[in-house]
Amino acid sequence: MLLFRIIGYAVLALLALFCFVPFLLVLSSSLTSESSIIENGFQLLPTEFSTEAYSLLFQYPEQILRAYGVTIGVTALGTFAGLFLTSMTAYVLSRKDFRWRNSFSFFFFFTTLFSGGLVPWYLLIVNYLQLKDTFIVLVLPMLLNVFYIIVMKSFMSGIPEAIVESAKMDGADDFRIYWQLILPLAKPALATIGLFLALGYWNDWYNALLFVSNDNLMPLQYYLYKMLGNMDGMRKALISSGAVVNLSIPTESLKMAMTVTAIGPILLAYPFIQRYFVQGLTIGSVKG
Repeated sequence: MLLFRIIGYAVLALLALFCFVPFLLVLSSSLTSESSIIENGFQLLPTEFSTEAYSLLFQYPEQILRAYGVTIGVTALGTFAGLFLTSMTAYVLSRKDFRWRNSFSFFFFFTTLFSGGLVPWYLLIVNYLQLKDTFIVLVLPMLLNVFYIIVMKSFMSGIPEAIVESAKMDGADDFRIYWQLILPLAKPALATIGLFLALGYWNDWYNALLFVSNDNLMPLQYYLYKMLGNMDGMRKALISSGAVVNLSIPTESLKMAMTVTAIGPILLAYPFIQRYFVQGLTIGSVKG
């Protein structure tokens, strides 16, 4: 038994090291000068320390702070609303006394097999719903995910039916059963799906690319994407024109600095959610 634990801890430590090394490489590269990266490549420890990339990235702090604010708002609202709708839909589909649950489940699953395409989706959002350049357009397209509904439905189906029956005998309605009994028992599933929803909203830039032209509504990922594209375009234009001989733009280190800036809050928030991943599938029990 002791040997098994030693081997297990050694394997887990090795896997943790494999996960940590890429983050260390990104952080080190963001603090390395561009000339050192071009000459020596990416290294685990900075050979020539430089904060030029961060100075360039935060040259206009009000813009990046505004982008942070938009992303935090979108992530918070989208995660809360997505969890509420996903769990409520999954609860209805998991109820065996709902006669249309198989039909609705097939309807949801059918949408994962076929799609109307990008052009009809764009026309729906812009022409019919009139959501272009609005805050809600960054939230609505990712609000419901069929895979998350199926996962939540499977989880709730494992909750003993006696809990619902006993609550009904005490006079509780469906929403009270869902809110006060089912949701507390589904905390591990809610935390897991909530983390995936938050990551999706935090890393989303594609919806902003399609539907946002107002700089005040630009989320962080799209702001960084646009900034890097502008820097790369300016560098190519100056080189092709021959106007600048000694051009030094920290393109590679800037990419790493952007990565550190984007993933920092998620890394800080993850430890508070991680404990739910090791909890049991259900919390509590049914008294006989």
